[in-house]
This record gives sequence, structure tokens and C-alpha cells, in this order.
Amino acid sequence: MKTDDRQLRVGILGCGPISQFAHLESTQKARNTVLHAVCDADEGLATHFGRAYDSKKTYFDYEQMLADPEIDAVIIGTSDAFHVPASLKALAAGKHVLCEKPIGVSVEEVEQLAEQVRLSGKQLQIGHMLRFDQGIESAKSFVDNEMGEMLALKAWYCDSTHRYTNTDAIQPMPRQGSHPLRPQSDPKADKARYFMLAHGSHLVDLARYLGGPVRSVDARLRERFGAYCWFVEVEFESGALGHLDLTVAVRMDWHEGFQIYGQNGSVSAKIYNPWYYKSSDVEIFHERDAVTTRVLGADGHFYRRQLEGFATSVLGGTRIPGADIFDGVASIRAMVGIAESVRSRKPVRLADVGGPL
Repeated sequence: MKTDDRQLRVGILGCGPISQFAHLESTQKARNTVLHAVCDADEGLATHFGRAYDSKKTYFDYEQMLADPEIDAVIIGTSDAFHVPASLKALAAGKHVLCEKPIGVSVEEVEQLAEQVRLSGKQLQIGHMLRFDQGIESAKSFVDNEMGEMLALKAWYCDSTHRYTNTDAIQPMPRQGSHPLRPQSDPKADKARYFMLAHGSHLVDLARYLGGPVRSVDARLRERFGAYCWFVEVEFESGALGHLDLTVAVRMDWHEGFQIYGQNGSVSAKIYNPWYYKSSDVEIFHERDAVTTRVLGADGHFYRRQLEGFATSVLGGTRIPGADIFDGVASIRAMVGIAESVRSRKPVRLADVGGPL
């Protein structure tokens, strides 16, 4: 594997499942990063994964890791409630940040974080790895450069009741700590809130990435036999119409994708369960010559690709290619707006939205 001469020295906070399945391996496979440190309050987890991934240092205290002058950036792979506090501490310590999604749980806290990002001059990227899917990148390029005016966008994220049967066959057994650090309240106690943050954050960011800023949402939620289904009518600031379907979980295979109707063509996409590391099948129809094209997307390691993009931007001092803090603020505002619309049964303008989800 070819590596770049310049390497971003990374510390990972949190050795739970998302770091075990995505971030630890990414630091090894990325061409421009090196794993300098791991940190977890559970000493057994930190020690095990520090050794397994050849980390130069192992920490059990986050502030001690942040005090390490050799660390350039931190990857935050903790529970959602810890994302903003951990990001704020990293920025204050002069570190760049790649933080798992969602970036926070309330509009106010992520707006506070956005101000600190601005004042720090550091990079903060959010782990919306779909932006680094080669198929979806081809759709984005077509939308921006060839499609002309967008008429409408439909997108869906439908988790499957058979999801873990599928992924357990692929993933290693996650290693459990004996003293995990947990939020004060159980994040899964409110299922609707948990599903929106965990899964809806992907759907909302994808819609914004392809369709642009959202002006308003009009949402309905139906809960039956343990399944939660949101249908969200979206008005984009461009005037394009949108429809989002978030369902957890469907009684069928994983079902995720999108369709876009435009002036000079259209896009149809099938997105796979991310743990297959398979790029989306994206077909682009070009009206001019009545031809459909599809990128192979052979490189399906989205987590490694997002880390490489982050490292390139930090080392080169350029704008991050993924979701930034302002995308994060907009996504939280949209999810809070969807929750408000469900409660009020009325459309909600996102400019008027505040508070927690």
C-alpha cells in the first residue's frame, strides 16, 4: 500500500463498536494517517485495541490524550451525548476533529460548537460517510454540473429486521468493555428520538448534500408492531420538491436509495448496507443523448475515504470535502423540525426551529 510522505497523527476517542468496525482500521489503511493514540475510559478496551492496531500510545483519560503535542487530530467515536463536549475540548486543545454523526442532540449546542470552530480556526468534519461513496459522488457531480434545474428528490432509508443477521456474518464480534462510559440517561429509551438521530441523520444529510438547503418540512409518523415510519414532505430552498421515507424496521431486506428528477436527466440509486463496503449502484440518465451511465465504484471503504479526505484538508489547509459543522447545524435543525412537525401536525419552517430533538 502506497503512503503519502506527510501523515496526519490521529488519536481515537472511544473504542466501542463504531471505532472497532470503522475508524481503527481506517487509520491503518488510509494513505495519509497514522494511529498515534487510542483513548477509552475502559482500560481493558483501550489496552487491547491500542496493541491490536499498533497505536504508539494508549490513554485512559481524554484530557491527557489532548495534552499530547504529537497528536494533530482526534476521531470522536462515542455516544451522541458526548459529541459536542468532546469536540469542544479537542478544539480548545488545538486539535482538528472528525466526529461521528450526529454532531449533537440540540440546535443550541451545535450552534455553540459552530462558533468555537470558527474561533479556533481548526477543521471539524462530521462522519457522514455516504458523501464518500463513489456512486453517490457521481450523482453529486451530475447534479451540480450537468443536470440543470432539479424538479424533485425522493430518498429513503429503511432499516431491516434482518439487518443484524446479515452483518453478524460479516463483522467480527464486537469486544465489550467491563466499565463503559455511558450517558446519564439511556439514549434508546425514546425510540423515535434514537432512530431519528441514528438513522435519520444519514437520510437528512444525504437529502441536503444532493438537493441543497431545506426551507421547510411537513412530517407524519406512524408507529405499529414495533416499527416506526416517518414520511416527510420537504421544500428545498431551490423550490424543488422532496419526499423522505425513514422506516425502522421494514419486514424485508435493507432498502435505501434515492431518485432525482432534473431538467437534463435523472438519477436512480440503490444504497447497500454500509458494512458490506460496497459502493452504491447509481444510474444516471442523460437526456441529451438518451444514454444511461453507471460508475463502478470499486473502492467501497467509505470510512477510510472520509478519513483520507479529512487528512488531506488538514494537511493542506483546504476546505474539508465532507460534511462540516454548518452542515451539522442544518441537519440537527431539520431533525428537530421533523419532530416538531409530527407533534404539531403542521409544516415547520427550519429558520424558526430551536431546542433539542
